[in-house]
Amino acid sequence: MKARDVMVSPVITVTPTTLVKDAAKLFLKHSFSAVPVVDDKGAIIGIVSETDLMHRAEIGTDRQRSWWLRLLMDDRTLAADYIKSHATRVAEVMTINVITASPETPLREVAALMEKNSIKRVPIVENGQLVGILSRANLVQALASAGSKLEIPQSDASIRDGLLKHLRAQDWAHTSLLNVTVNDGVIDLWGVTDSETERKALRVAAEAMPGARAVNDHLIVHRRPSWL
Repeated sequence: MKARDVMVSPVITVTPTTLVKDAAKLFLKHSFSAVPVVDDKGAIIGIVSETDLMHRAEIGTDRQRSWWLRLLMDDRTLAADYIKSHATRVAEVMTINVITASPETPLREVAALMEKNSIKRVPIVENGQLVGILSRANLVQALASAGSKLEIPQSDASIRDGLLKHLRAQDWAHTSLLNVTVNDGVIDLWGVTDSETERKALRVAAEAMPGARAVNDHLIVHRRPSWL
């Protein structure tokens, strides 16, 4: 399997000018732990994660270093701490050095990137544009769907591409929260839906796909809080 076979697309993103508090709301709304940061041309320029938002002055979690440690630290480090805890825009708190992969990267290489760099997700980039994102959970989903067979036949890829293309054209389908894997004609649906009705509609769409032999529904219904 390659990254294109299991990546989630399209990707929910933020911009450098997004407010930190709005990024936090986005994490809560979609049960995310990180989102890519893109410029006005769709190129990835960073990623902001829960770790980047841990030490914040608003909630009293900003770093409180002892007086003797502050004496040993240079002004640049102290200033960087202040920015992380007080900045209002994503641009000031995001991680700039982002590990990425291409859609053609084999899953074994993506897994190695995650392990080597201690990261949970890898943005997928093609021709300078962010086209998907692949997380550890997506790798587990691929393993669960594939069983002992890890190479996806082209016919399976066609089924997956056809289903995702069809769903992206539906106003009711939240494809950024959905992942699809196909193995030997068996479609597995993963992710989060807003309602049981959407969950049923996704299953109906999968069952109607030419070449689909069966559909396994692993979807979770997670209704969004009314105040979001």
